Amino acid sequence: MADQERKILVTNALPYANGPIHLGHMLGYIQADIWVRYQRLVGNECHYVCADDAHGTPIMLKAAEFGITPEEMIEQMSQAHQADFRDFGVSFDHYHSTHSEENRALASLIYTRLRDNGYITTNTIEQLYDAERGMFLPDRFVKGTCPECKSPDQYGDNCDNCAATYSPIDLIDPRSAVSGSVPEVRESEHYFFDLPAFGDMLKEWTHSGSLQPEMANKLNEWFEAGLQQWDISRDAPYFGFEIPDAPGKYFYVWLDAPIGYMSSFQHYAEREGLNFDEFWQKGSKAEVYHFIGKDIIYFHSLFWPAMLKGANFRQPTNVWAHGFITVNGTKMSKSRGTFIMARTYLEHLNPEYLRYYFAAKLSNRIDDLDLNLEDFTQRVNSDLVGKVVNIASRCAGFISKKFAGQLSDTVAEPELLAEFQAAQNTIAQAYESREFSKAMREVMRLADRANEYIAIKEPWQLAKQEGQEQAVQDICSMGIHLFRILMVYLKPVTPQLAADAEAFLQDTLTWASIDQVLTGHTINKFKALLQRVDKEKVNTMIEESKESLQETAAPAQETPAPTQAAIEPIAAEIEFDDFMKVDMRVARIVNAEHVEGADKLIKLTLDIGLAETKQVFAGIKAAYQPESLVGQLTVMVANLKPRKMRFGLSEGMVLAAGPGGDDLYILNPHEGAQPGMQVK
Repeated sequence: MADQERKILVTNALPYANGPIHLGHMLGYIQADIWVRYQRLVGNECHYVCADDAHGTPIMLKAAEFGITPEEMIEQMSQAHQADFRDFGVSFDHYHSTHSEENRALASLIYTRLRDNGYITTNTIEQLYDAERGMFLPDRFVKGTCPECKSPDQYGDNCDNCAATYSPIDLIDPRSAVSGSVPEVRESEHYFFDLPAFGDMLKEWTHSGSLQPEMANKLNEWFEAGLQQWDISRDAPYFGFEIPDAPGKYFYVWLDAPIGYMSSFQHYAEREGLNFDEFWQKGSKAEVYHFIGKDIIYFHSLFWPAMLKGANFRQPTNVWAHGFITVNGTKMSKSRGTFIMARTYLEHLNPEYLRYYFAAKLSNRIDDLDLNLEDFTQRVNSDLVGKVVNIASRCAGFISKKFAGQLSDTVAEPELLAEFQAAQNTIAQAYESREFSKAMREVMRLADRANEYIAIKEPWQLAKQEGQEQAVQDICSMGIHLFRILMVYLKPVTPQLAADAEAFLQDTLTWASIDQVLTGHTINKFKALLQRVDKEKVNTMIEESKESLQETAAPAQETPAPTQAAIEPIAAEIEFDDFMKVDMRVARIVNAEHVEGADKLIKLTLDIGLAETKQVFAGIKAAYQPESLVGQLTVMVANLKPRKMRFGLSEGMVLAAGPGGDDLYILNPHEGAQPGMQVK
């Protein structure tokens, strides 16, 4: 049953305006859109807004590379993003940009309130400066040799090889990724937000039910390590908003990006005559929900609510995170053609296939979701085409040909109809709690019941017998009634299929439709509502993804194929006693999981034959999915001094071969080796 009408605002994570949308992005937008469409279907007031995240150094540099202004680039990208979302059926009420006057005004308002309330301080810091380009370098625009393990070609914030975290000025032989020049260390005054002042408030809020339990528990690591002052300023040149009282200083993109939720809604509210304060003022009774990827949980669950609190605005009702997408069991891959752009998918396949497949696998947890293309094809063809649409196609022909499209005046199986109607409580609860896979399982259980009913009654046989006309009409009308209820349940997931069903049924499907019966109603002639997934189109999509990505990523000049000369030279000789100091042990991986906020790390729990397991953070995320590692034997350096990282304590190092990235292979001992055995 529907709840009493609520006032709801829903937002999605803002896509960054320096590249197109791919299927990994689409998971979060489809998840939120299904939830929004459900809320609207049951009669709640639900507004849904988003915007492009349009500021930062990467956008400034990418625009310069294209020879256009940042404003021109973000406008082009906004149009492309909106087209992709529209064609995937994502029903935003408004789509805006963080590079807007509304966002400038709100960012300035929040900043000045924080400043006036004593939460802004200044401090002089040291940064690497590219004198050739005249700019301070963000962490990811510096490369050099890791100060810990001495691996070359590492970014300025953490090492792919040993997972160490550090400051860019700690890199050995740093180089600017922008110009290739050697950067110099310069001092600059920066502005900081006093995040530690909100520690107690954040501990309470993160464990209040506003986050999923696993996210709330994960954030404990930040509290245990101690919250730090947050640098919210960047130096010119920078594409963003200038800080009101600091000429030449700009808001860090992560300050004004989440404010984009507010500014997009403000622009929409002014257009539609809504009350902005009713949703955002302190003490608001409206509900505000953010759907985001798990990699940005820290910004949304620490910095964002603290900023709102300090500026006298309300906090979100919930921040809901989702996992990542894998394709065919592995990370999306350019070489395999599984790094699929949204537009490439749309050129070949119906978007409702993907909406349904995601819904059939989504829960309210933060598990990664695998798009197995073979399973995708089979499930869509079996469930949507073979079960749901099949009900209408089996019954509609008889109604049109023999009864002029008119349904029976009576309900042949009231108990069966009641069973379908009663399922609304279970399905509504599943939608509300974002347990979409549970809702889809219940829908398909009912579809099986409907098909079973039709198969048992065999109207095609009765139609051959004289005097059975009424029975045929009753049975086929019953099938149409059941199909209609199923389409109400599926409407949030497959809105276009539902719209086509509405045209066929000559009826508007609402949640109230579940308890209504169209006896004596006239339907239109049935036309195919959905085609089966064509495997050839799936294969073509993969091939074109390979081609388009190769064209996009083509190097400026030919790169020679790897040869034996590319193998790194042997390191300097060491004494035997030096080697004997390293204690390497066989370890069994008993658990592996993604690390929130880390681009390259997987957290491994290792059994090395002791009473307690060891925890290691390994930079192997590009090469492995965590679930594929569980149970494997590997080798770890067991006596490496533990290192306190932002994500927790790393108690060793696993051994792997390869240059890095997705070309990396952990070492596996032969069968028979046992955890704890020493490698000599």
